[in-house]
Amino acid sequence: MFRFLTAGESHGPALTVIVDGMPAGIPLDEDWIAKDLARRQWGHGRGQRQKIENDRAVIEGGVRFGETLGSPIALRIENKDWENWRTKMSAAPVEEVVPPVTRLRPGHADLPGAMKYQTDDVRNVLERASARETAARVAAGAVARRFLDEFGVTVRSHTVAIGGVTNPLMDGDERDIDWDAVEESPVRCADPVVGSRMIEVIDEARMDGDTVGGVFEVIATGVPIGLGSHVQWDRKLSGKIGQAMLSINAVKGVEIGGGFRIAHLRGSQVHDVIRFTDDPSARFNWSHSTNRAGGIVGGMTNGEAIIVRVALKPISTLAKSLPSVDLRTGEPVTAHYERSDVCVVPAAGVVGEAMLCLVLAETYLEKFGGDHLAETRRNFEAYVRAVQKKTESEALARETRLEPVL
Repeated sequence: MFRFLTAGESHGPALTVIVDGMPAGIPLDEDWIAKDLARRQWGHGRGQRQKIENDRAVIEGGVRFGETLGSPIALRIENKDWENWRTKMSAAPVEEVVPPVTRLRPGHADLPGAMKYQTDDVRNVLERASARETAARVAAGAVARRFLDEFGVTVRSHTVAIGGVTNPLMDGDERDIDWDAVEESPVRCADPVVGSRMIEVIDEARMDGDTVGGVFEVIATGVPIGLGSHVQWDRKLSGKIGQAMLSINAVKGVEIGGGFRIAHLRGSQVHDVIRFTDDPSARFNWSHSTNRAGGIVGGMTNGEAIIVRVALKPISTLAKSLPSVDLRTGEPVTAHYERSDVCVVPAAGVVGEAMLCLVLAETYLEKFGGDHLAETRRNFEAYVRAVQKKTESEALARETRLEPVL
């Protein structure tokens, strides 16, 4: 069973990650993980915190001589801002009086968290509810990405919209996206004209003490047919992806493929026509003329690219604070302000990549198993051969007008 856990607070000593269930024999080093951590920190609209931190995950277990051991992988990401919070976030009791945070912030986890965990200091909630935790997810996702890389899977993201400025979509065709341009853009938008308008929207919100949200898209290519399952609700890959994306801070909506747009069309305009090819160079004989399904039908992959779009609300912490209520007194106050970003859509796309990598890694290991990478690869290759053999038998049956040989 593949799983991961994170621990740590936004201003605590560090974030800790445990990735459990990865096979032995996967090449992995800290530099590989550092690339994704750096991508998460970059982007127009990020706050001052990113100038303090220089995220790097230290491997503290599960890897030897550059390869995974099959045991749990332990990662630690130091919070450099911890030096300024040693007293306020001390794990041990302190003699100094630390003022509690009691001014609730609309849109945050403050109120329900304070009620649920019976605290009158919102600091106990906001530290873990902070999006700082996503750095740990990106580190875990980088491990999963390294595993998927062994099977030819690529996971990328780009920005679709920020604050009402929308990048014209390519109808889910990942080949039309200039990924180098995406990585160079401060807002992760391949279109430089649209990207400039997005930057302007972010700057206007910053000047107004406000924030903006948007939409990012994650695309996974190289995924085979048949991952996931249709037989139970909790085994459907689409459901797992939805839950993973909705767990990201500020996410309020997820759609796969055409999503809400195709809900307004007729079936004849939506469903992807299936094709069969005898081309020996094709990885699979089956393909589709379009990909409005986003690579998933019936809770299973259909061999096309997996396309997921994710909507983020504007960040809840505003420099120009909204009216609120004091947790202890119930009196009207302005909301607490804690150093914050203006827009996180570009960075959230990288977090979305990590979550899709983690879901796909779990799904691969569920399907193909293996305690060592070599065993997983053998199982995977045997499955690919079986799928190809089945399609070849069906093609022969059509030619000879016989029943398919299974």
